[in-house]
Amino acid sequence: MTPNDPIPDQSLDPQDWEAMRTLGHLMVDDLIDYWAGIREQKIWRPIPDEVKQVFDLPIPEQGQSPEEVYREFKEYIFPYNKGNVHPRFFAWIQGTGTPMGTFGDLLASGMNPNTAIGEHSAMYVDRQVVNWCKQLMNFPAEASGILVSGGSMANITALTVARNSYGEEKIRQRGLKAASGQLLVYCSVETHSCIQKAAEIIGLGTDAVRKIGINERFELDVTLLKAQLEADIQAGFLPFCVVGTAGTVNTGAIDPMDELLEISRAYQLWFHVDGAYGALAKLDPIYASALRAIEEADSLAFDLHKWLYVPYEVGCTLIRDAKKHRDSFAITPNYLLQEKRGLSGGLDSINNYGFELSRGFKALKVWMSIKEQGRAKYAAMIAQNNRHAAYLAALVEQNPYLELTAPLSMSITCFRMIQPGWEEKALQELNKEILLRLQEEGIASPSSTILNGKYTLRVANTNQRTRSEDMELLVREVLRLGKSIIAGG
Repeated sequence: MTPNDPIPDQSLDPQDWEAMRTLGHLMVDDLIDYWAGIREQKIWRPIPDEVKQVFDLPIPEQGQSPEEVYREFKEYIFPYNKGNVHPRFFAWIQGTGTPMGTFGDLLASGMNPNTAIGEHSAMYVDRQVVNWCKQLMNFPAEASGILVSGGSMANITALTVARNSYGEEKIRQRGLKAASGQLLVYCSVETHSCIQKAAEIIGLGTDAVRKIGINERFELDVTLLKAQLEADIQAGFLPFCVVGTAGTVNTGAIDPMDELLEISRAYQLWFHVDGAYGALAKLDPIYASALRAIEEADSLAFDLHKWLYVPYEVGCTLIRDAKKHRDSFAITPNYLLQEKRGLSGGLDSINNYGFELSRGFKALKVWMSIKEQGRAKYAAMIAQNNRHAAYLAALVEQNPYLELTAPLSMSITCFRMIQPGWEEKALQELNKEILLRLQEEGIASPSSTILNGKYTLRVANTNQRTRSEDMELLVREVLRLGKSIIAGG
């Protein structure tokens, strides 16, 4: 090719914009019909083998029409959704999303900015959402924060700052050899596994995570924590961080935050709160006092796709000391220089506060959702989820064939069906079969756990579509299925 040869210009845009407009309207209509009728749909259905085979086909050499692509989506993908948009999805702590949040995602994808750097509107929306997160958690205005993919990345980000801030803050430059010994982080045995992953990723290793025993309410036992701290100090180890969990994913237990804060200050440790699930329960007056110490934490991780019901994925890390946050991540190569004017001007680059240089506009769906609903509505919805859990617990306690397997905490209810005289193995098999039939029949989707050796149905409700009637239906169906199984059905 020479400079005089014409270049056959092509594009990935549609050749027929009106046909694409029509197809887009159909997609939105189908989504709204789906949401509006979701209560009448099965919550989940198995994927047939012939559908799974579609996803083993090789990459297509030539493209299809947009209409055909959408037809395949409706046939092979849409009917086999996970189901967490359904009002009786209780399997894991996963929010339902909202129409406005979904449309926020659509608009963000259409704009398609990278929110790591530059003078453009998305950067200001991102900053405002982080500021709103600080206000929700009553963090100081001068604190720092960053939106991330979810709780795991939020915790990893926070513990990276905690590690880099240790001692004379030389670890980022010199690595862990800058520390005079083995750094240790402390959490409960019920803490989410991402804390261990974080320790591995930041170079501490699994052995550096001291998992402390729990009390009868599945909360970290502070007496055991103090004893372990003293033993480790005497042995020459270097405790540097205590992690308190604001709502364990297993039972919803809230670690004793006030005591953990006091211990952290007494031993000069970084106090981090994993509030991925439960931090936003601060908005519920019943749980506000138990979570007050969050306001004094050095760092906090929480999810907005759980108890703000925002579509996946978006979480937040808040760091009390903004300088320590920036000093842990900031790098400015020549190709990322900021100017005082132009497109490369504006706010301090967000990539100075986290791992990612490629960042989608996840803040928009949060911004639009909060603008639509307001803080008071979210507080009411979180309280409603908690009251539904209490209602379910009351229904369980009223029935002689059901029992709670853990104390009620926030929006997680753990229970099982029982039979007089049955051994534990038989009860396990009974409840496991109940769980599988609930899911396979598309009735409801609890998950399972083992608590004190008891196989348990775990109902985790961060669902904006759940009603009291759904809890009543769940109890009826557990009993119906259980009686059928016992009778040999």
